[in-house]
Amino acid sequence: MMLFKLSLRNIKKSIKDYTIYFLTLVLGVAIFYVFNALDSQGVMQSVSASTREIIQLMLAMLAGVSVFVSVILGFLIVYANNFLIRRRKKEFGVYLTLGMSRGAISRILLGETVLIGVISLGVGLVIGVFASQLMSILVARMFEADMSAYTFVFSPKAAGKTMVYFGIMYLLVILFNAAAISRYKLLDLLTAGRKNEKVRMKNPVVSGVLFVISLGVFGYCYLSVLGLFGTLNRNRTLLLIFLGSAATFLFFWSLSGILLRVVQARRSFYLKDLNLFVFRQMNSRINTMVFSMTVICLMLFMTIGVLSCGVSVNQSMTAELEAMTPRDVCMTKGMEADERQSFEDAGKGIEEYLLGEGFALGEVLQEGYAEVTSYVLPGLTWESTLGASKEQVMEQFPMLDWSQREELVPLSAYNRMAEVYGIPTYELEEDEYLLLCTFDSMKAIRDMALRAGAPLTIGGRQYVPRFEESQEGYLSMNSSRSLLGLYVLPDSAFEDGEFMPYSNYLAGDYGADSEEEREALEARIEAATKRTPIYVLSKIALRESSIGIGAIMTFIALYLGVIFLISSAAVLALKELSEASDNRDRYRILRELGADQGMVRGALLRQIGIFFLLLLLLAFVHAVFGVQFVNRMLVILNGGSQLGAILFTAVFIALIYGGYFWATYVGSRRIVEE
Repeated sequence: MMLFKLSLRNIKKSIKDYTIYFLTLVLGVAIFYVFNALDSQGVMQSVSASTREIIQLMLAMLAGVSVFVSVILGFLIVYANNFLIRRRKKEFGVYLTLGMSRGAISRILLGETVLIGVISLGVGLVIGVFASQLMSILVARMFEADMSAYTFVFSPKAAGKTMVYFGIMYLLVILFNAAAISRYKLLDLLTAGRKNEKVRMKNPVVSGVLFVISLGVFGYCYLSVLGLFGTLNRNRTLLLIFLGSAATFLFFWSLSGILLRVVQARRSFYLKDLNLFVFRQMNSRINTMVFSMTVICLMLFMTIGVLSCGVSVNQSMTAELEAMTPRDVCMTKGMEADERQSFEDAGKGIEEYLLGEGFALGEVLQEGYAEVTSYVLPGLTWESTLGASKEQVMEQFPMLDWSQREELVPLSAYNRMAEVYGIPTYELEEDEYLLLCTFDSMKAIRDMALRAGAPLTIGGRQYVPRFEESQEGYLSMNSSRSLLGLYVLPDSAFEDGEFMPYSNYLAGDYGADSEEEREALEARIEAATKRTPIYVLSKIALRESSIGIGAIMTFIALYLGVIFLISSAAVLALKELSEASDNRDRYRILRELGADQGMVRGALLRQIGIFFLLLLLLAFVHAVFGVQFVNRMLVILNGGSQLGAILFTAVFIALIYGGYFWATYVGSRRIVEE
């Protein structure tokens, strides 16, 4: 009981030392509960069956991510606890000197850990419960659930899972504390406050050369991800990740060797106020924190990238969905015989085929729907249409299947479908062709051939490109711009009998006035086409799948982004607090030499501010190019505005990272003024 009272008294006495530790624990508990309680709301039961399946998939993925998150938080909590142990080494040495056993000290730490754990769990769960209500509303709005079913809900399952996971983390802390106390020697404990890390001075010339090399590697990596040095495959991408990480380490390692020399060259600035002290302290600090700064910077880079890309996905997919689904339904049927249809059925269009099955499309679709057929031509493949750019393109993109057949459609047929979709129609001369392509990566390849004037020879007649760039357009709706290529030719070109029917497309609107009627008619079409070679894409189905994919990526990005941000900010904060503790005597000497309180506080603020800002700026530069790379790889981000995602990420980082910065400054100021 006496040891428990001592633990309680120590917590009260050192409550300010526990601020960062307690803040990290509370945020970790709250976030863990929020993302594991997403399915607790009754509004989730009011969504459609397909949407409910998507939600279950999202929850299953978040459960897997939670395991990864718990590992990160576990390491973070142990690391944060190590800072507290380091701060109290002298106190433990006094306990041993007074005759207290190591076991008793371990029990004191056990009591403190349990108390802090219980308090942080309680506060974190309370915050998490209220925050989860807002998150539930967000999820319901994303999945268009009926908000009339909303109620304030507490999830015992999520709370239990949170307590189990964090209980395991606290157990690791207890074991770590016991091992640490048993390992320390009395002399080390009593003299801990007078020991500093050894600082090895670096050759400024070597540091300068390595600094330039690190900038050169950054430049190579940045330009590579923009595609200026050829395409990226998996191995090359992994190589760039390794080079970027190594260059980040090299950047900080070399910076500590040249920073002081660069600042000293500007004498008026170096000798102003306490800048001499500030930059000498910074130079020494960077020297001993190179690896830590590298890890923190890379974690911040991942935070910015994951958050901005995750939010962009949802915004871009919503924008793409509106543009690419102008009608209620689109159906596609292959016109080549295979295991699903005979030669006779393959030659039938969608409407004719369904009529033979006893289903009349006119009963479910409004007047004005369109049905068109596309064709292929023997020998006309991706490779054969590259023209003069063939060798360059095939060498640059060796992973593509260049034997794919090109799809062609008559101009009048395409314009008829375009009018139904409400997208631009085109005009062609008798010797011209038009190429449609909406997938950005493929568009770049297609445009190389068009700019080279690649001709098409059909039936002994040559056709030249109408435009030097591929145009917007499509025959089939989709949730994104994913058309790899479609040739539009004058109707006269199809008078040659070599063309073979390839696909049949049909698009239109349901003959319905309400959402319920549309869903009923869609159910009829799905039943009629269930065991047929007809592939149905509806606005309703595309919207549900698009919203689901966007929500999954958004929530996983938020989950990981928050954890990475908290972890990087907490590690940096604890490092800074440790440095403040180690350098307390230096600040005392400054005051004895005549520096007033404002000057000392200003010097401390500049040191901490520069450290937080330096890491964030480099991470931001990494993220700018990293996000560009992701944009090029993911079709769902094509053409989407990222302004909203950038603003969201900036506000998010400002709140959490800025909060840790201010808490670090306040804690460090208290330490140096003790």
